[in-house]
Amino acid sequence: MHKSHNSLTLLAALVPLALPAAANEQTLTTVSVTAKGYAAEDLETPVSTTSLDRDELLRRNAQNPGEALRGEPGLAVASDGAQGQNPVIRGLKKESVVLLVDGMRLNSAQPAGAVASFMSLGLADRIEVVKGPASVLYGTGALGGAINVLLPQARFEPGAKFFAAASYDSASRGVRGTGVLNASGGDHALMLGASLARIDDYKAPDGRVDRTGYDSDSFIGQYRFRIDNAQQLRLSLQRHEDEDVWYPGSTKPHPSPLVGSTTVHSPKQARTLAEIGYSRKGSGESPLNLDVRAYRQEMERRIYAWSNRRNQDLSQTHVFFATDGLDAKVDWLVHPQHLLSFGANYWQMGASPERFLFNPPAFTPVRRDPFDDGQISAFGVYVQDDMRFGKLNVLAALRHDTVKGEAAAMANPANPALKVTNNLDRRDSAFSGSLGAIYEAAPLLRPYANLSRGFRAGEMRERYESSPRGDGYYYAGNPQIKPEISTQLEVGLKGQGERTGYQVALWRNRITDYMSGLDISGTPRAIAICGAANAAACKETVNISQVTLHGFEAQGKWQAWRGHWLKAGFSIVRGTNDALDEPLFQMPADELTLGWEGTVATNWTMDATGRFVRQQDRVATVFSRGTENKTGGFATADIGATWRYAKSQSLRIAAKNLFDREYHEHLTEGISGQEIHMPGRSLVVTWKGDF
Repeated sequence: MHKSHNSLTLLAALVPLALPAAANEQTLTTVSVTAKGYAAEDLETPVSTTSLDRDELLRRNAQNPGEALRGEPGLAVASDGAQGQNPVIRGLKKESVVLLVDGMRLNSAQPAGAVASFMSLGLADRIEVVKGPASVLYGTGALGGAINVLLPQARFEPGAKFFAAASYDSASRGVRGTGVLNASGGDHALMLGASLARIDDYKAPDGRVDRTGYDSDSFIGQYRFRIDNAQQLRLSLQRHEDEDVWYPGSTKPHPSPLVGSTTVHSPKQARTLAEIGYSRKGSGESPLNLDVRAYRQEMERRIYAWSNRRNQDLSQTHVFFATDGLDAKVDWLVHPQHLLSFGANYWQMGASPERFLFNPPAFTPVRRDPFDDGQISAFGVYVQDDMRFGKLNVLAALRHDTVKGEAAAMANPANPALKVTNNLDRRDSAFSGSLGAIYEAAPLLRPYANLSRGFRAGEMRERYESSPRGDGYYYAGNPQIKPEISTQLEVGLKGQGERTGYQVALWRNRITDYMSGLDISGTPRAIAICGAANAAACKETVNISQVTLHGFEAQGKWQAWRGHWLKAGFSIVRGTNDALDEPLFQMPADELTLGWEGTVATNWTMDATGRFVRQQDRVATVFSRGTENKTGGFATADIGATWRYAKSQSLRIAAKNLFDREYHEHLTEGISGQEIHMPGRSLVVTWKGDF
């Protein structure tokens, strides 16, 4: 017990921790800072997690979290283009997943595209995923879990160190480059990083896919001042920009023959974050760690709908989301068997989108803002006790959140000349919690169980925005949408030895007041809430009384012989709309992944991965009114070779989708039967080095 808490919990508990690559080659599980809120071994955490380090991210040549996490057990990706790829955790999409960068949430209403893409993975040290309700630590929205992208931190290491990486892939003719500098002297440390990407339209087996290219630039910096051996001040800055991003999955026909069809695109989108923080690391027999931060994050998006017949925009929306946040947390080893954590989080996000419509036949610009002075604020406090009784580790936590939404006005689709100003404010409060235990029966046999409760209040788009969405429907906002409450029970096994490691989980998640879009096209209510012009394809934002998701996932790694590892992962997710007694809309397909990695010559390693995805024929019929189609099964193969030609430099050559398979993921957005295909065979060359 003493060794576990002192060596892991107090080791830079408030600073992201990354393990050396050599350690990851010998273990399946690692140290995570996201699951418990501080550095802790996965083997002592009664929660399902996934972690990818920098080497693995570079090996996958991933540009965003969705692309990086595709194929991991319990995870999937929903996409409407090459850049717009959102991670899905256990069947729950972007609205039900909290995205974090260095523990700070990426707040924004989420129309076309992926908020998860507002960062460059070329700069990331790690991605950590907590699967299952994580509201007890991260507040509203974390029904499916939390994804934390950990960026480099300024380190107090003598001199200057530099990391660089570059890559090219033939499918998109994409070029990426990254550099991170760390310099330290005395009580000062500075980190600067940049990552640039120039991506062309990628090639699928049936030809090049138009409008899948984009440009992306990311810049980060951090300065740390060491007050003394226990206290530090830090200032962090982040800036990310994407240009000329298109979402071909949003293409849909328009009622007017003058328009033809429309496709959503973003000429420019950007995220800027500034953080100032103070940390204190405790000492003695009952050390107390403290971390306080204040931050401001700004999301700027230009979201346009392009007429493919007239070659002009049919609508232009400019929106600027500003979030001010304050976080404070304390970790206190109050007793050798009790590590207590306390935390408080507050954030407030505001936006007033400007929208111009160019409707046929005149195509004269008319301003129709979706809402005015929208604002969502949230305040939460939590307490967590990490208890150790011999070989039994118990984790108990409780949180209370209050979320308030308000707006001055929202659009009235039934009468565009008027606005709705009444009944727009709503305040919700809820408790979240978790209780889990893991027991070390043997190093390779650690059974665990976890009961957790999550909470999600409506986000800004669901409350106040009435507008077309990527699935071809016009959605009517609902300011009085009730919050979702999820309750998940998970049981599983974990184990780790010198040659073997594995995780197995069986889970069931029940969500009450599930939020979704109900298709009411062609009904009198559709005319009332979507307007006559949109009544033929109208969805109302509603609460479904209850949905149930359950599943099984497993992953393992085995050293078959010296220097050679075999890997496997398996995932099943089932969802049911209990109100209609049918499959839940848009559930990931069953998936199996098999892999091998081994040393084949001095300084040379090779690897191969096969991904086998089952046909998805469990689709919603009543709720979706026939808009969800079955998806055929597919199998893909990737191979690669890495040459470590110097102590701290390597060159990798890989082939992705080796057999040039034509396929699309089940959660790809688009008109049924017309979804864009994934990239075909691609040669990828990657170089990285430390200096």
